[in-house]
Amino acid sequence: MPINSTFTFNSNFNFNFKFIHRSSPSSLSLNNFSISSSPSRFLLRFCTTRLSSALSHAPPLPPPVKVLREKMDLIGIVCDEHCIPGKYYCLFCPKCKGGRLMERSLSLHVIPTGDFAMWRCFRFECGWAGRIFADGRLAFNGFSKTEKMVGRSSKESLVLEPLCDELISYFSMRMISQETLERNVVMQVVGRQVAIAFTYRQNGQLVGCKYRTMDKRFWQEKGTAKFLYGIDDINDADELIIVEGEMDKLSVEEAGFLNCISVPGGAPSKVSTDTIPPIEKDSAYQYLWGCKDYLDKVSRIILATDSDVPGQALAEELARRLGKHRCWRVDWPYKDGFNRFKDANEVLVHLGPDALKNAIQDAKFYQLSISISIQKEEGLFQEH
Repeated sequence: MPINSTFTFNSNFNFNFKFIHRSSPSSLSLNNFSISSSPSRFLLRFCTTRLSSALSHAPPLPPPVKVLREKMDLIGIVCDEHCIPGKYYCLFCPKCKGGRLMERSLSLHVIPTGDFAMWRCFRFECGWAGRIFADGRLAFNGFSKTEKMVGRSSKESLVLEPLCDELISYFSMRMISQETLERNVVMQVVGRQVAIAFTYRQNGQLVGCKYRTMDKRFWQEKGTAKFLYGIDDINDADELIIVEGEMDKLSVEEAGFLNCISVPGGAPSKVSTDTIPPIEKDSAYQYLWGCKDYLDKVSRIILATDSDVPGQALAEELARRLGKHRCWRVDWPYKDGFNRFKDANEVLVHLGPDALKNAIQDAKFYQLSISISIQKEEGLFQEH
């Protein structure tokens, strides 16, 4: 039977409680609890908060979630028994304390598997965002407005913030989920211009940043290291996938592959007829030599570059340097009688993640793939 109670402390504060009796005598559900103050016009709402006099009666949490709770407690995020995978919660931000109005401005989400949690403070003056993992992976934990890039002074820190709704919608139209964006710490530039910031990281540290507008204008942060995008995802990989752009790396992840990296720049217009220059003079491919330790231990490399002529040239240049004996080539599906889909994201958008996964799994040994492609192109040319 519901019980309604009202308590008045003074003329300025009015507390309204509505208790609903549960079958268990040790647990009560508290709904629509509000504190209002007329002088300061201050309003604080708590919705559907569980009270329990015996925490031992609560269902046991999965082991990863217990680890997440312990780690979050260390940085001031108090979630108590609310760390239920797949849910979103509004908590007090330990950095800004909710500001003058004491808002519950920190949005916390534990992914359904319980492997990691991510959060963001929605107060403009704060903007603290981060993620933390149940395993040994490094956490991204810092204020989202400024980040110091390795090798630069604090005065040269990048001014970044979490993605706005417009950019999240843009990625959604490209079939890229918010979870994938969070995992790869994709952010945006602070300012009037809406620009995506792809953060390049090594061992969790920011080593570079590449920007992209929605109308496909690109530029890089000055001092950005020539590095492969997503290098931390191949630390323990025995095989990897190389794509031609950051969007394609995110797309391949949507198909279930985390062992994917992207080249940081564009593709050459054609294959060079010259021999491969010494490492110190091979300037266009320094991103390979800079990651040589990562690439040397890989036994199988799947080249999933674009299907156009520059993409094919890039695949050949990569195979020449990485060793054709360990390279496989992805042939993107045909979208009509003659033309193939251009890249991983096109396949994801038009055919879905399963088709993208199948295309990657069907990669052919590089030399065989080149021979078959030439035969098919000759056949199609003769038919048309």
